Amino acid sequence: MSSDPEPGTLRPGGRTARVRAAVLDAAGDVLAEQGFDRLDLADIARRADVGKTTVYRRWSSPAGLVADLLAQMAQESLPRTTTGSLRGDLTANARLVRTTLADPRQGPLFRAVIAAAACDARTADALRRFYEVRVAEWAPCVEEAAARGEVPAGTDAAEVVRAVSAPLYYRLLTTGTAPTEADAARAVAAAVAAAEAGVYVSRLSPPAPAPPAPPRRSPGTAA
Repeated sequence: MSSDPEPGTLRPGGRTARVRAAVLDAAGDVLAEQGFDRLDLADIARRADVGKTTVYRRWSSPAGLVADLLAQMAQESLPRTTTGSLRGDLTANARLVRTTLADPRQGPLFRAVIAAAACDARTADALRRFYEVRVAEWAPCVEEAAARGEVPAGTDAAEVVRAVSAPLYYRLLTTGTAPTEADAARAVAAAVAAAEAGVYVSRLSPPAPAPPAPPRRSPGTAA
């Protein structure tokens, strides 16, 4: 398997960085306004005022554009917030996700990318990498909570972070409406309660062995 990076995912500088920014901004606009199926490289080049040859050479396909756009979004996302408690940290995470999904541009953009990922393998892979970066950014808040004794040792930090954001994305995708502050608070409360109860412990102790069966006695043998 080739180890070459996804087209457009290298981080350039100078004029190349300005071209990249213009192209990705145009791609984000089209995704938010029209969806993945209307993402056309020639149209993106026109919108960004960049030569078509440059766009085709650097990104090669709409999926390459989406991959680079998601990489940029992961790089530019806000760092995690540290509050000193698991509930406080996860609340900060939930509010960040809710604000993103409620944004008039970002919300439709994510809906378009998620829809595209269902039928395009390269987009699905790019989306998976995006969430790996974001989950890894927030996972330490759960690890620190385990060190403080707020949740059991062995709690799967990544699963707890996913448990917070999953209901918020589900609401967006199934209702078409952005999650509310109340939705974010419920997601946090559920994730914290489950984590405290040990639901996300990934290395459970093995069950105690069953006691040996009593020896069988022949008929008439005294107890």
